[in-house]
Amino acid sequence: MLTIQTDILKTLSYFDIFRYPLTAEEIFLHRRIDYTESELKYQLDSLIINRQIYQNENFYSLNNDPALAVNRINGNKRAVQQLKIAARSARILSYFPFVRGIAISGSLSKNFSRKNDDIDFFIITAANRLWIARSFLHVFLKFAFLVKKQKWFCLNYYIDETALLIPEQNTFTAIEIITLKPFYGNGIFDQFAVSNEWTKQYFPYYFSNNQASPHINTNFFKKALEKIFSGTIGNRLDNWLMKMTDVRWQKKVRCRQMNERGIRLSMLVGKHFAKPDPQFFQPKILDAFSSNIQKIRNWDREKPDPLPVSLSE
Repeated sequence: MLTIQTDILKTLSYFDIFRYPLTAEEIFLHRRIDYTESELKYQLDSLIINRQIYQNENFYSLNNDPALAVNRINGNKRAVQQLKIAARSARILSYFPFVRGIAISGSLSKNFSRKNDDIDFFIITAANRLWIARSFLHVFLKFAFLVKKQKWFCLNYYIDETALLIPEQNTFTAIEIITLKPFYGNGIFDQFAVSNEWTKQYFPYYFSNNQASPHINTNFFKKALEKIFSGTIGNRLDNWLMKMTDVRWQKKVRCRQMNERGIRLSMLVGKHFAKPDPQFFQPKILDAFSSNIQKIRNWDREKPDPLPVSLSE
């Protein structure tokens, strides 16, 4: 049976993989069992006294490293500015044909940004028009590259309206889904949340206001292109673009090409999705998390009786 202390340790052990300490409010938000904030505070104090966790500033971690808190504070400050840039970038992207939803993903969706981080976007397109939408956006990215603004438009995860359910159902994906920050969507992110209610199996008490988002922008350019590619021509073009992209990316995978961060380039290609292949990064994170969980279980079996802690302290 999961105890409050084990739940706290489990949450911290996941975010410690990314060297990201949490506030008490964030730990409470990610809880897997029901308990009160007073109970949380009591158990946090107990864990600190028994040197199972450490507090620096207002942040808790499994590691007694003050630099983690400093790094987080600085990253949160940078994120404020990055989110302003992201809002402008999202507005530009919203005018492209067949784009139906735009959200921020990755570390920025958690209000954190490192120096030189990309702004990662999660894109939802109209049904059966993902590859046309993606192609228009990637032509635009070529121009962004010329003016050295490509980091403002990292478009690496697409799904269309018929594929809102994310098939990789694990802790990593659950956290990425519940922390998305939508910018535009016409209610599509409400539908996305409903389609992915499986995340409640991992974080049943997580509450987010992020689903609400302004209506997607439109203009003459967008309306005209969507009309031109609405019928048979659009179907054929979308299928052709998908096949051409698949061939190109299969070659990159075979050649084991790396991006500038040393991560294997990969993409899963389907009619209703275009996304990084999770086999190149998710298993490493989940394996590290499993290893941390095993350490917690061993500690639970070996831990001494906790020192007394008063709720009034």
